[in-house]
Amino acid sequence: MGNDRVRHILSISGGKDSAALAIFMRDRIPNMEYVFCDTHEELPETYEYIGKLEAFLGKPINRLNPDRPFEHYLRIKGFYLPSPRVRWCTESMKLKPFEAFVGSDSVLSYIGIRADEDREAYISTKPNIKPLYPFREEGLGIQDIYRILEESGVGLPEYYSWRSRSGCYFCFFQRKIEWVGLLENHPHLFEKARRFESMKNREGRRYTWSERESLDELMQPERIKAIKEMHEKDMERQRSYMRPNARLIDVFSSVTETYPGHCAICTL
Repeated sequence: MGNDRVRHILSISGGKDSAALAIFMRDRIPNMEYVFCDTHEELPETYEYIGKLEAFLGKPINRLNPDRPFEHYLRIKGFYLPSPRVRWCTESMKLKPFEAFVGSDSVLSYIGIRADEDREAYISTKPNIKPLYPFREEGLGIQDIYRILEESGVGLPEYYSWRSRSGCYFCFFQRKIEWVGLLENHPHLFEKARRFESMKNREGRRYTWSERESLDELMQPERIKAIKEMHEKDMERQRSYMRPNARLIDVFSSVTETYPGHCAICTL
């Protein structure tokens, strides 16, 4: 490897957990390197939040960019949109730039999975990259994350008012209500996601971001009304048995569909 230096790297997704971890580790590891894998398909609120966090950290957050835009990879994949089962976007546009940044160096990679989460991360498997989970080691949960963010003054990303996760605006992990939120908050990005659905492969087949429903169908007024009504019922059910001091984001996140091995480099 050329030297015995171990690099400390923390990947920031634009979400609350990785932001809190960056704040938590700032004074513990002064030589920490911060990276943000920028697909150029992120929400405006994400870029704003990255800038705010960068100001608090007092050092640059390295922007890691893929070698080709999303649409290039989409064409290579025969217009097959990424999905929870085939996450080629994470591999091509997040993991590969991260691994290129690391190279062959020995790296400790800091990941913001909390002590109160029962899940694993979808991360690099290169042998020279060792994952560390400080929040798990310290026994820190969601309320600790809120405290860290509030005390720092960084706070929560603005998109949490209508979305439960960071990641690309067309993230396939989004619930229906979050697609509605995208339509209402960023209609031009919704239209871009809709355009990707309109592309056909050689056999004339089209793919959708959500199973069993296209964005054309989802954006119809009656469908939007039904999605909002269903979401409010879900929220009410969650409120009925969650602790009295639970925040709206707690309730919102708790009704989000979860899949094993969330993309930690995207959504923490």
